[in-house]
Amino acid sequence: MTPTLKKLLFFGVVLYLILLGAIIYERYRLLTNDQTASQTESNPIQIDQGTPLPQEATPQEETLPESVRMETPFLSQAPFGIWDDLHQETCEEASLMMVHYFRQKKEFLSLQQANLELVDLVTWQSARGYKVDVAVAELAEIARGYYGLATGRVIVDPTVDQIKKELAGGRPVIVPAAGRELPNPYFTPPGPRYHMVVIKGYDAAGFIVNDPGTRRGKDFRYNYDDLMRAMHDWNQDDINLGRKAVLVFD
Repeated sequence: MTPTLKKLLFFGVVLYLILLGAIIYERYRLLTNDQTASQTESNPIQIDQGTPLPQEATPQEETLPESVRMETPFLSQAPFGIWDDLHQETCEEASLMMVHYFRQKKEFLSLQQANLELVDLVTWQSARGYKVDVAVAELAEIARGYYGLATGRVIVDPTVDQIKKELAGGRPVIVPAAGRELPNPYFTPPGPRYHMVVIKGYDAAGFIVNDPGTRRGKDFRYNYDDLMRAMHDWNQDDINLGRKAVLVFD
């Protein structure tokens, strides 16, 4: 065998071995991939869905006390029982004074002192352009200007439960009303066209009020329907068309 033939034979054997190795490697790779795929199918990947978000708690309905009664000082709009032109129209001022003194944790020192303050309050607001009758929003302005009481809040179309919530929170409620719709036997007939009272509590029978329109107005009671029906803010044309609204101070 010539040297050239030997070289060709050698290279042929080497080439054969290389091809054989490549074939064996490719078969091994395919077999390995098949096994991996099979394991993946039998053991699916677990996807972390994350920590479940907490569900929003359902708000619990607030439970109101069965009854509330605040010790709100009483003041008749005519402290000495003299129902002159001025004192016929001071239910708003008397109502504001009762709430103010309650917030200050004070009592009226005397009828003289209370009447002087009542007259001064009327004079103050008259000098600033307020009319004889004022709506609850105007009364909130007067409270801010005269007493520095800037926390007045008017609630329009209040429900009985909304009023109860204010009372349960320790806040007396000033209510404007068509006075002749209020069933108060102590009013001189036909009763006031426009009136204000202070709700100081409630129980199963109705609202407990301080009604400044009579000297018997302390702890007077109106049932819920009567007071809610009579509730009307000031309306110059027709008091019965006045909106439903109340005034509270935070």
